[in-house]
Amino acid sequence: MTEDRIKLEPSWKARIGDYLARPDMKSLSDFLRNEKHAGKVIYPPGPEIFAAFDHTPFDAVRVVILGQDPYHGPNQAHGLCFSVRPGVQTPPSLQNIFKEIHRDLGYKAPDHGCLTPWADRGVLLLNATLTVQQGMAGSHQGKGWEGFTDAAIDALNREREGLVFMLWGSYAQKKGQLIDGRRHCILRSVHPSPLSAHRGFIGCGHFSAANQYLESRGVAPVDWSLPMRSELA
Repeated sequence: MTEDRIKLEPSWKARIGDYLARPDMKSLSDFLRNEKHAGKVIYPPGPEIFAAFDHTPFDAVRVVILGQDPYHGPNQAHGLCFSVRPGVQTPPSLQNIFKEIHRDLGYKAPDHGCLTPWADRGVLLLNATLTVQQGMAGSHQGKGWEGFTDAAIDALNREREGLVFMLWGSYAQKKGQLIDGRRHCILRSVHPSPLSAHRGFIGCGHFSAANQYLESRGVAPVDWSLPMRSELA
């Protein structure tokens, strides 16, 4: 995986492009190539692997939501954590995210699970692992992606100030070690999965808390509402 072959959004490439030249990234590239040659289906499609960076340039980031790895069902993953393509059934964790937004801010859940509008408004929807094999959750963990996404978080931590990081579940919270809580707002909760959402995610108030923090620093709050599917660009 060489820096010149990856179409990484320019502001991100300036910060973490060099990481792509590391030996572990070459090993990751070889792994992905071999998996495809073996006939395995990888999600998301190649052009969407770096979609989180494409939709949310470095200086546009206001909030970071960390996921674990992409959805592993057909037509689900499109490079933004927790998000699915329009027309795909909204996954249970995302349904719980919408429930909490409705409880916290009063916004009605949309008739789809596409979070691209959030990404375009400055919410970096970043999975720790950017690819997965069809039908096998976690199959690409430990192959090298984690170091790359760590580098992205580290760059935000060092070069930006006053960001909101939403860390849901133990996996995301491990990434919290990279974030200086004196420079940024860190919001922690259990994961929105049906297994844990009612042990603290529902009721966490993260969406209003994020906006209150941003406004306290003179930054515009995030519009957490989503248009109906027919209104998506």
